[in-house]
Amino acid sequence: MQISNDKRTHYERIGGEEKVRALVQRFYHLMDELPETHGIRKLHQASLKGAADKLFMFLTGWMGGPQLYVEKFGHPRLRMRHITFPIGEDERDQWMLCMNQAMQDVIEDKALRDELSAAFYKTADFMRNKTE
Repeated sequence: MQISNDKRTHYERIGGEEKVRALVQRFYHLMDELPETHGIRKLHQASLKGAADKLFMFLTGWMGGPQLYVEKFGHPRLRMRHITFPIGEDERDQWMLCMNQAMQDVIEDKALRDELSAAFYKTADFMRNKTE
């Protein structure tokens, strides 16, 4: 894994709002299209717009940009907000498949992709709430 010495926030390094929005759009496009992510796709509503809007707001703040999610919804409380969805290793891995591919497609900086992938994995793994 390549790590950068760049001291800017991930939000600045990714390219701000436009790139975060592109990442989220690509992520949900992949979730909608990849047969191997059917498991997590069926946990979402028919329209992914609401989920995409919330993920965009969350990631903007999570990456060090404006705290859009917190301003609108309060503390993310990710685990609590996802507890009603059965999330195990398969769902974690499907989510990571979409996010890693979306990052590959949207983010040119390999070090940034590696850093974000490691952080996303920790968060996705923490979301697991079902035994296998």
